[in-house]
Amino acid sequence: MLKRVNLFALAIYGLIVFLKVLGHIEVVVVDFFERLKQGMNLVPTILAETFRSLGICRRKRECHFIGCAQLLNVWILSHFWKVERTPFHMFSKTFAPLEAYLEREWPKDVTEKYWISVFQNLQAEDVTWRAPWIRHSVLLYKVRNQDWVPLLGLWGGIGYAPLIVQRQFYLREFIPATGGLAQSEFTFEGEGYMKRVRDTAKS
Repeated sequence: MLKRVNLFALAIYGLIVFLKVLGHIEVVVVDFFERLKQGMNLVPTILAETFRSLGICRRKRECHFIGCAQLLNVWILSHFWKVERTPFHMFSKTFAPLEAYLEREWPKDVTEKYWISVFQNLQAEDVTWRAPWIRHSVLLYKVRNQDWVPLLGLWGGIGYAPLIVQRQFYLREFIPATGGLAQSEFTFEGEGYMKRVRDTAKS
């Protein structure tokens, strides 16, 4: 029996973080929530489903983003709103980016037309590859013989290649290997998907 506070947390995961059908919590989210109580890291799962949904939107051109729109919005504002000077407190270990995001005054009444204009006119100098509050750390860019990092979500898996992003924004002058990256995405259905899940989990 879940306590009231756990039910509230489950509702947040099912209706906001891993939203798939409006107003419904998927069974797979409940199973995932149970594993979280055992200390499982949820970040790779969020990244996997975000990248998969964005990839589907890019391929189909017309579709709705399935994922946590609020976290995606935080990411967009952290990377496409350049800050000339980074406040010193951002480098503190106690700094909480989401709390700072909620406390900050953002422009109101921003329309869809405005966002379309922003994305259509983006220049390389307008983009911040690394959010100002992220401290320098080791970059995991490949696993075993794969030139990307495999991520498992709730409904499928995908490969993420951070070196490609760095190359796109001219942060590193090289051509990253991408052989097999396009085939790294798969869904948890059909023949043979369990083998891919096991192989990804082992890596």
